[in-house]
Amino acid sequence: MKKTSMLGKQYHKTRQTTLDLCAPLSPEDYVVQPIEDVSPPKWHLGHTTWFFENFILANEPDYQLFNTDFNYFFNSYYESQGERILRTNRGNMTRPTIDEIKAYRQHVDEHMEQFFAKYTEVPQDLFYVIDVGIQHEKQHQELLVTDLKYILGGNPLFPVYQPNGTHHSTPFAKTAHYLPVKEGLYSIGYQGEGFHYDNETGKHQVFLHAYQVMDRLITNEEYLEFIAAGGYENFEPWLADGWDWVNKNGVKAPYYWFEQNGEWFNYTLHGFSKVDPHAPVTHVSFYEADAFAKWKGKRLPTEFEWEVACNQYVPKIPENANLLEGGHFVPLSRNNNEYQMFGEVWEWTNSAYLPYPYYQKAEGGLGEYNGKFMVNQMVLKGGSCATPKDQIRSTYRNFFQADKRWQFTGIRLAESL
Repeated sequence: MKKTSMLGKQYHKTRQTTLDLCAPLSPEDYVVQPIEDVSPPKWHLGHTTWFFENFILANEPDYQLFNTDFNYFFNSYYESQGERILRTNRGNMTRPTIDEIKAYRQHVDEHMEQFFAKYTEVPQDLFYVIDVGIQHEKQHQELLVTDLKYILGGNPLFPVYQPNGTHHSTPFAKTAHYLPVKEGLYSIGYQGEGFHYDNETGKHQVFLHAYQVMDRLITNEEYLEFIAAGGYENFEPWLADGWDWVNKNGVKAPYYWFEQNGEWFNYTLHGFSKVDPHAPVTHVSFYEADAFAKWKGKRLPTEFEWEVACNQYVPKIPENANLLEGGHFVPLSRNNNEYQMFGEVWEWTNSAYLPYPYYQKAEGGLGEYNGKFMVNQMVLKGGSCATPKDQIRSTYRNFFQADKRWQFTGIRLAESL
């Protein structure tokens, strides 16, 4: 049995944060879906609400579904929960309206309040599902930020999502310093009582040869050197798939970058501006990260190397880590976050997303949450400037296909010793 009051507070705080992130939007912003990876903001609002209605309230006696069609609209990928619209068609949903979806959220929130009022302590099985639902909504808060950037960044007017003049990266010595890790056996995977996802389980040991990781992220200035040196015209540092991707898509710079009169500009959620040379480079694919590392004579760390180095050098999330709660929504220079291992940008690793030894998929519908995606994707670590603090830890395993770059993704170098 688990205490209800803290869980209820966490639920309401999470739900309000999602609404706060949507506050700057116009009605038109809620509907747009420019690409398959990006979902309309109103779908996020509906889907995160559907999760609680479908997995908690629908099992309560006498609860009436708000709208029986909403399972078809807002089920994402749960085969066990019935049919659903194609992911590519989420942007065609002019109805239900945003007002209807907000009424849906209010309806579910009111019934969840009644649910919490029933218990002094929530039974363990229900606590787990609600906890997953809260963390699931936090994941969608990050997706909201990155999806909104794609939606607004594709508008030729480059509209401002949130004016903010307080974020200024500062110059620093560009010397490459590294954090060494000794050869040895290390434990990998989540250990403890707190919330974690099933893909973090399967605690096991790995043997690592001596290595070191860079003590900061690669900056825009360093990536500009790669561009200037013909990085996108020379096939040598690229994987074959990456080189095909570059040529097929005409890629010449990170996403949201534009060259005007010999200078590089980029779109941020604070508007269109010159590329900040001191900030971490972001919106690069795994292909680009891997090619840059090879061009520098280095490599990307494996997810195990990253996790061990993080545990050794940054065992706790720094107070000044640039995460969602900071409200910056742009990566900042290293002076704001010494080793930059939490927040700023998701760091590509050279590890395929696969199950750990002893991994056990969760039972029921929640078993579809992670396990079935363990193919053709790469692991990312560390969180970004759009990641809620409660979401991130050293064992957290994010995963995307090698060509994806609409998320805040960046680069840390490594090398063997």
